Amino acid sequence: MKRKVTKAIFPVAGLGTRFLPATKSVPKEIMTLVDQPLIQYAIDEARVAGIKEFIFVTSRGKGALEDYFDIAPTLEASLRKAGKTELLETLKSTNMESGAIAYIRQHKALGLGHAVWCARRLISNEPFAVILPDDVIAAEKPCLQQMVEAYEETGGCMVAAMEVPKEKASAYGVLDIKEDMGAMVAVNGMVEKPKAEDAPSNLAVIGRYILTPHVLRNLNKIKLVAGGEVQLTDAIAREIVQGRKVYGYRFRGQRFDCGSKAGFLQATVAFGLAREELRDEFSQYLTEMVSLQKAAQ
Repeated sequence: MKRKVTKAIFPVAGLGTRFLPATKSVPKEIMTLVDQPLIQYAIDEARVAGIKEFIFVTSRGKGALEDYFDIAPTLEASLRKAGKTELLETLKSTNMESGAIAYIRQHKALGLGHAVWCARRLISNEPFAVILPDDVIAAEKPCLQQMVEAYEETGGCMVAAMEVPKEKASAYGVLDIKEDMGAMVAVNGMVEKPKAEDAPSNLAVIGRYILTPHVLRNLNKIKLVAGGEVQLTDAIAREIVQGRKVYGYRFRGQRFDCGSKAGFLQATVAFGLAREELRDEFSQYLTEMVSLQKAAQ
């Protein structure tokens, strides 16, 4: 009998150097996309998928991220007194129940695999999810929920996957496909950031995973690769060598790489236009800006 996925790891120890100077004092994960921090999108997605325990792998300087999930009695009292019930409900949605959230420190930046390994004692012997908040996915049914539903049928390890241009394969982990079943693919292997000519497919891994505890044991045995990182893809690939199943899941939705400035801006436009109360004014402004640019050229 497969166990339900109720725990998720959120690797948030990165320094966010691509967003300096903003991230000098503000953790990248609480930078706002429209009016919600990136981390809130990840948390909301996890909750819908049935996650009950939230494990954050953090680092020095992430205090504001931890405070974000705490209650704010003074602010709540002020909103209540002013009769701002809608804002009060919005605020309450950011709170975490006592005991539902845990913080683990990653003292050295040794890669995604190492970040996941840091949380091993809180996972025990059960499947778990990994969510990278930089990957924001707009979808009618949240990506992780899609994956959990598929996992209930297949078991094994599962990674979210999307097709990318061959020339961009070097920015991703890429799947070596054994059998293509449409939304699901059985995986022969995984290659981390291959050269375009060496990529086994154009199906890339993005920041959603459902993993078995075997992966944590694999991480125990993996040494640092050149560049000083422990690759999570290596630990997942060992599952295949050891005779266990790994699947890629083509999720339904649009992924935005909010770890890059261009991706963050693209997400801001997409999510802004999706908001009914912003759509008309924002759309008109964008149209005017495009017209002005064309005229200037």
